[in-house]
Amino acid sequence: MEDLDTQVLRTALAWHAAGDAPVLVTVARTWGSAPRPPGSLMVIDRRGRTWGSVSGGCIEDDLVARVREGGLAAVCARGLPEVQRYGISAEEAHRFGLPCGGTIELVLEPVGPCSRLAELLEALDARRSVERRLDLARGEVTLHEGRRDGVPVLDADRLITWHGPQARLLLIGAGDIADFLARMAPALGFEVQVCDPREERRAAWVLPDVPVSAEMPDDLILRLRPDRRTAVVALSHDPKLDDLALIDALQSEAFYVGAIGSRRNSEMRRERLREHFDLDDAELDRLHGPAGLYIGSRTPAEIALSILAEVVAAKNGVALQRGADVAGGKAQAEAGGSTPEGLTAPVCGL
Repeated sequence: MEDLDTQVLRTALAWHAAGDAPVLVTVARTWGSAPRPPGSLMVIDRRGRTWGSVSGGCIEDDLVARVREGGLAAVCARGLPEVQRYGISAEEAHRFGLPCGGTIELVLEPVGPCSRLAELLEALDARRSVERRLDLARGEVTLHEGRRDGVPVLDADRLITWHGPQARLLLIGAGDIADFLARMAPALGFEVQVCDPREERRAAWVLPDVPVSAEMPDDLILRLRPDRRTAVVALSHDPKLDDLALIDALQSEAFYVGAIGSRRNSEMRRERLREHFDLDDAELDRLHGPAGLYIGSRTPAEIALSILAEVVAAKNGVALQRGADVAGGKAQAEAGGSTPEGLTAPVCGL
């Protein structure tokens, strides 16, 4: 399953090809509290169909009502991009369901050949990051190599947005935890790939939409070259396999590298990687082990949830408080100290 913004772009391109005259809507700026962050996308067509979200409901309803009553000219009168604000007054904020004081600024862009959505999607499929510049006066778009993340920039002349490849989760080992991670992660916008050279494990894999590679883990990591939108989690319980993946993953651009195991096994793993494979302290400091947040996980599904929560936090740049991870939480519990706020029982040792 693709992330929502990529789905919106594909839908806009498909609706344009079908002659449904879509308008791409981008959250350009927000002030105060807002339900959707800058950069969020939605598409609406001439029949009032929508995909994606810019507010969670009320603004979408207003746009649909205007289009159904007055056509696309009701939102883009000149057939060119328009900038529109919602929630400027307290009355409007209440009407459109925005939190008190919230204001949202949208750019509504008629989709056409000048939008260059096909080229943008081709770049994203190739895992390239793109800077997209929309000329507000002409409706023309230029594409440039760019960073993945960034808040949109809107001025009187143009809108600049940044787009990047789908978040990717590489799982080493096709066991129970990998099964639950592979079920949960796509709903959060992750592309999932599994690697396990053990034939019996691959034979037991039951998710046809999630590919399982028979490569050795180090070969897979070297082939895929994890980028800043990739997380790698070692789950095989076999040091020979997990270590192979971790050696190269810790030297890649992956935003998250983790491995399951008890705290003792995790320390032994770090010593192996340092002593036998010459990984330095900076590289080893990137390793999340035991992987996951301290949420009292005991079942494979709960452990998968714990790991995925930590992966999402890392993807979103959240600095977790001390003791929020498995090792820190268990150490606090054993010492009789307080657990991290909102977190209770220890994670089961693996």
